[in-house]
Parts: sequence; structure tokens; C-alpha cells
Amino acid sequence: MDTESESGDDLPAGQEWPAHKERRRWPREPATQKEHRSDVPPALAPLRFSTQDLPLKEQFQAWRAHMAPLVDVHLPDGKSPDDGFLAEQIGWRLGDVLIIQQRAQAYSFIRDQTMLRSSPIDHWNVGLLRSGRGWTEVNRQVTEAGPGAVFFRSLGYPHRGRMIDSAAVLVFLPYELLAANASLLQGANNTVLSGSLAELLMSYLTGLEANLSNVTAGEVPRLVQTISDMVVACAASSTRPDTSQIQAGMGMMERAHRYVHLNLHSDDLTPDVMCRALGISRTRLYQLFEASGGVFNYIRKRRLLQAYADLSNPADNRQISEIAEAAGFNAAANFTRAFSHEFGLSPRDIRKTVATERPVVPATLPARSQGTTIGDWLVPAH
Repeated sequence: MDTESESGDDLPAGQEWPAHKERRRWPREPATQKEHRSDVPPALAPLRFSTQDLPLKEQFQAWRAHMAPLVDVHLPDGKSPDDGFLAEQIGWRLGDVLIIQQRAQAYSFIRDQTMLRSSPIDHWNVGLLRSGRGWTEVNRQVTEAGPGAVFFRSLGYPHRGRMIDSAAVLVFLPYELLAANASLLQGANNTVLSGSLAELLMSYLTGLEANLSNVTAGEVPRLVQTISDMVVACAASSTRPDTSQIQAGMGMMERAHRYVHLNLHSDDLTPDVMCRALGISRTRLYQLFEASGGVFNYIRKRRLLQAYADLSNPADNRQISEIAEAAGFNAAANFTRAFSHEFGLSPRDIRKTVATERPVVPATLPARSQGTTIGDWLVPAH
């Protein structure tokens, strides 16, 4: 990358965070503790990663292994792994959306075509930089972000960059969640969001960050919808994409995911039809969806996610059986079983939550492995 090196932000000898960093512990404590009903427990259990307690020589390797499914990371020139590497992440899963509070010493990163071909990660990434500075290059265009900046990028495209010592809040949204606005969002890829809407998004994320430990299960769908709407609005106000160029540059995985989204309720959503529409072989199609458990599994999960959204929508008055049929289930019992296995709540639980505006939490939520890498956090096994 054609970016000048920045000095003065290296850590002093020893294992202490830089003086310019915020010295708070995460998660951030809200200014005023909210009162919650004792019968509605918090829904989010934090996922944690830290190198702080590891021997100095093992710290950077642990960080590299943790980040490997997302990016390949490297130390800055002149830095030795023997000197140690402090990094900390606390992750919070809101449905399929992941929020990470991160602080780390300086590093560079790259996500290349080889990684993209084998990776199920094609998320949208929104980041709020608390301190430090970063540069990201996509298609030879470099974007710089400093403290207080909100950056946006697609993980479905190759990119590389570097960060100096920094603290940030990172939001990862799966491609299919915002697939209806894919063309618009691709036009905003690798940009710093600006304007009044970006200020509102920043304020919203700051308030949400302070209360993540208090979020209940019934609040999750609304939070996900709000974040999604705000990200789309910010992207729309930050760019005017050239649709023809965007479509020409879309990766095959992205095209396949978009096709599923646009034809989600079609009875003709089959591998053969998809192959003809996308102009690829069945072998290539199966390769694209191998990391997602196969084509049928991917379609099934997308339909269940749509059913979750429909059941959470107060304006949707359809019977559960109608929503089940739209999701491709002819038997209500099969739909309930698949839905409960996927989300840990039954369709009736979701409807009851919407009807009463009181969060309903199952007696026992399904266990979710915290995993050992950021890939496990982004694409957890069900």
C-alpha cells in the first residue's frame, strides 16, 4: 500500500496499553444502570479472546490463529513476535449479527482471493474507531480512518490494510441480511461513512455497546433490524453507486447468495435452476456452498431466518402455518422442530413476544460453542 508509516504510537517496553488509549475495561458500563425484570434474564453471553495472560513469545501467534479465518495478520516491520503482542476482543452475538469490542497493538492484514474462495465469510463490516488509525486498500483505492470515524467494507472482496495501536467497535452483518440492498452497499465499499446519519449510527452503537450485557432475547430482532436499517441509510447517503459496474464486479458467491435471497419463496429454487441462472456447473455450485453445509442447508436456513423476521413483525398477521408454508415446510410440526432447533425459541414464543411486548426466553437456551477463532464467532455451527 502507498501509505506513509506513522510513528509515535508504538508501545513502550513491557506489557502496558499506550497512554493515549482508553484505560477502561470492556464491556463498557452504562452511565445509569437500567432496571430489568428479574424474570427476564439477559440473552447475550460474551465471547472472549485475549493474549494478555500468554507468554510473550506466544501472544502474536495466538492472535494470528484467532484471526486466520478472517484475515492473515502480520507484525509491523521491525517488530518481533518475541516482544509480545497485546490484543483483546469481546464478542456479542445478536442473532446472526456479531458485535466485537476490540483493542490491539499495531498490525497489518490481508484477505486475498485464495482466502475468499474457501471462506464462508462474506459479511458486511462496520467499524467505529475509538482510538488509533487504520488504512484499508480495495482495488488500489486506500481509505484512511481515524478516531471517531465509522468505516464500512465488504468481506466478500479482497482487501488489505494496517492498523496502528487502536481500540474499536466492529459490527459484522451477514451478506444475506442486507442482500436486498447489495448493489447500494457495494457502492459504499471501503468508505468512511459521513454526515448526520453516520453521527446517529455512531451514537446508537455507543449506547448499545454500553448495554449489551442487559439485552434480552425478545429485544434482539428489533436491535438487528435497527442496525441494518441504519447501516443501509448511512451507505445510501454516502455514495451513489454505478450499478452496472457493481454487478460486473460481483463475486460468484455473492451472486449465488443474492439469487437465493431474490427467489427465496420460489418453488423453483433448486440447484439445477440456480446453475442455469448463474451459468455455472453443479460441481461449482456445491463448492460455493460447501462451507455453509450445502445448497439445501443454506436455502433452508435463509428461509428460517425470513420466517423469524416475519413472526417478529407486528404488522404480519398471517397464521404460523402460512409462514411455515412460505418457508417451504408442508407440515407445521416439522417447521416448529426446525425453527426451535435453529433459534432456541418456538414460533409461538416469537409471536407471544410480539403480542405482549414482553420478552419470552426459553427455560434452557441451546448451547453455543464459543469456539477458538473469530471464524467460529462469525459462522457458528448449529
